[in-house]
This record gives sequence, C-alpha cells and structure tokens, in this order.
Amino acid sequence: MYVRMELVYRTPKGTDTGFSSEDMPAKKALLIAEDLEKTGRVKTITFIDRHENTWNLKELRKQLEEIEAEPHNIMVYFDGGFNLETGKAGLGCAIYYEQNGKVYRLRKNAAVDELETNNEAEYAALHLGVKELEHLGAHHITVEFAGDSQVVINQLAGEWPCYEEALSNWADRIENKFAELGLDATFEVVSRKKNKEADQLASQALSGIEIFSKREIKNGEGF
Repeated sequence: MYVRMELVYRTPKGTDTGFSSEDMPAKKALLIAEDLEKTGRVKTITFIDRHENTWNLKELRKQLEEIEAEPHNIMVYFDGGFNLETGKAGLGCAIYYEQNGKVYRLRKNAAVDELETNNEAEYAALHLGVKELEHLGAHHITVEFAGDSQVVINQLAGEWPCYEEALSNWADRIENKFAELGLDATFEVVSRKKNKEADQLASQALSGIEIFSKREIKNGEGF
C-alpha cells in the first residue's frame, strides 16, 4: 500500500503552509508522520492512496493493523507457454506474500486449450495469478507482478500499445479485476532465470502435471 502525505505545518509564530510528499509505503509514511507530530507544529496530516482514499493518522494506524492480518507485501511471478503442435498452453504462477507476521509461497499451474499464441498464454498466466489473489482475499493493496514477457508487462504498464484484439481482451479482463479488487499493480520484466519457478510450473502444466501448493517460507529461504 502506497500513500502520499499532505500536511499543514504551523511555525511557532502561527504562520501556516502546506506540503505534499511523494508516494511511499504506508508504513514509512506513518513513521515520518509520527516523527513530525512530535514537533508539535503539524496542524493536520492527511494520507492519500493511489485511488484517492484518505485517512488521518489514527485511521491509517488502524488500516495498517488490519492489513497485517490480510495478505500483503505481495509478489506474483507468472509465465505462460504454448505448444504449437498440440495447441495447448501451460500457465504458471508463484505468489509470495506476508500475513500475520509470516511469509508464504503459493504455487499454481493450469493447462488450457482455448488459446492460440504464446502471448495469450502469458496474459492468461498473469490472470491466473490475479484469480489466486482473489481467492487469498487480497484487496485494496499494492501488488508487484514479475514476468519475462516484455509484451505483457509493457502493454499492461501502458508503455506499449496493444493492437491485437485477443490480447486487448485479456488486458481488459485483468484491469477490470484489478479495479474490482482495488489492487494497485506494479510491473517488472525479469530474466527467464529469475522467473524459473513460474516457467517450470508452466512446463509441468504442459506435461500434464497439475500443481497447487501453499507453504510457509522460513527465515533464510529467500523471498
């Protein structure tokens, strides 16, 4: 969850002025705001997220307490593969997240028949990840998506245009689900090596191996 701070600062002689910060993680904003409040010179502080929802200091503290009990600090790796000979696609996603002070990893794959290209498979894999987030109960939070498909990442990030109807339909479906769940998505193109977990899941789906697992990640295992 990212917010910006808008505050009114009052000097010892009673002169007021306003400040607005850049977007930052809500926990960081809360720490800064609490430190500023100790000066006794802050008249008002308002926190505003990327959907223009607003909180005061007390409300943001409560919001962060509620978030701690829900999935947060979420990273989704996704990958899709397409076999031209069989016309089958394999989808894979690996989701890392925190909840109640613990770190978890969810792995999911699926095989589908109705797709026609590798780019469609990549979109479908990301969509699979979003559906799993919905099942986890993730909502109104920032989520990072990482994959090795420059087409999908750059189109969803608005960097590249999307002219193909099939891909545009997938993009619309995903963006509608983001809006429905209140997810603020960020995207990163990663190497195939860094995306090997999702790639393996997609390959296993193409081989007829179905996988769904969730487990706690212990300290030292990496995130």
